[in-house]
Amino acid sequence: MPPRLAVGWSRTLGRQCLILLGALALGLLVGHPWPALALAALCIVIWQQWRLRRLLLRLQARRHLPPARGTGAWNELDRLLHQSQDDTRSRKRRLVEMLRAYRAAAAALPDAVVVLDRNSQRVQWFNEASTRLLGLQYPADLEASVGDRLQPLPISHWLASGRHAEPLLDAPSPLDPAVRLSLKLIPYSENLWLLVARDVSKLMRLEQVRRDFVANVSHELRTPLTVIHGYLDMLDPEEQPDWAPILSEMRLQSQRMTQLVEDLLTLSRLEAQEATADEAVPMSSLLATLRREAEALSLGRHTVTVEQSDDADLWGSTKELHSAFSNLVANAVRYTPAGGHIDVGFRRDADGGAVLTVRDTGYGIPAAHLPRITERFYRVSTSRSRELGGTGLGLAIVKHVLQLHQARLEIESEVGRGSVFSCHFPPDRVHPNHESRQGAKRDQARPPASRAG
Repeated sequence: MPPRLAVGWSRTLGRQCLILLGALALGLLVGHPWPALALAALCIVIWQQWRLRRLLLRLQARRHLPPARGTGAWNELDRLLHQSQDDTRSRKRRLVEMLRAYRAAAAALPDAVVVLDRNSQRVQWFNEASTRLLGLQYPADLEASVGDRLQPLPISHWLASGRHAEPLLDAPSPLDPAVRLSLKLIPYSENLWLLVARDVSKLMRLEQVRRDFVANVSHELRTPLTVIHGYLDMLDPEEQPDWAPILSEMRLQSQRMTQLVEDLLTLSRLEAQEATADEAVPMSSLLATLRREAEALSLGRHTVTVEQSDDADLWGSTKELHSAFSNLVANAVRYTPAGGHIDVGFRRDADGGAVLTVRDTGYGIPAAHLPRITERFYRVSTSRSRELGGTGLGLAIVKHVLQLHQARLEIESEVGRGSVFSCHFPPDRVHPNHESRQGAKRDQARPPASRAG
């Protein structure tokens, strides 16, 4: 017990004892000690009840009164209550100031910030930028469904992915389709989500200028490279033996330049493409093609295995998917030392989708490089990539092909142990292959006896 509280308690107890002793002495003088003692005790109880009632009324009224003067236990209780009220008011004042500062900071943000209820997807709060970028109006849009207010954006379908929702990098504003927005969903509690929208119109225009420039330059480089190839083919190293190493290096570098131009043109075409053709992609034949390509590139230096555990195919573009998968397999062969293993597998996912995995036992990728590994021209090891003939565009092509197929790329890697590249396709991109459907029809057409036999 604190010293001050102990002193107050002792003084109150001492006063009550003195009152009782005085009443007892007075009672002895008059010849009636016990009635006098009982009367004194009753007065003490009444006084205690009165102080307790006064304290309860003070708490109920929530009045901030100055503490009573004195040194008794009740006065000390008044002082502690007054101090507690002061501390509570001070904390409330600081919390209100912090809340106002946070609201002012949120209101000053150039990005739209919308707080959503996780279950109902209704708007709980939004800042001023949300009115300018998303068209939300206060207070009419509070408790309104965000999917209804932000049409024609596919917000409801996007929010259904929850924590796994990929950012919408180029979405039109509901107010002005010329304004392009980047939308990101941030789950920051069990019941609330944060929807952040940023104006990326200038960035998209710059990106389009860059794409056009790369596409135009790549296209213009085709003609001079064709001329160079033609003249190099006309030069015979046997006629000029001293020139043989030079001609060989020139052919190698011109072929590398041609591959780089072709990859740039492919990437520019994919970036400009908004959708892909939906055709049945036979995975059995595609996996067989990937195996032949891997074995041809490996030249027997690796063990290549291909496994298809489910009778399922994909909807999409056979050419584009082959380009993406071939890039993954080629990278696995290039960056795996001789004697390593390359495993390619295709199977159904637990959610009804499908996943194609390319697993290798190669050098591996440091964790610091994984977030940027799919950027164009990004290299983990520049010297090794050039030595092995990589252009730095393969994984960028893979990422854009998968985006056109509403799929995602997941990368797991450990230095010295290898990497796993997984292409996850949603359920609406998967369907039973033709052979399994025909087999199911034949089984249904057979009589029970023949099926039993």
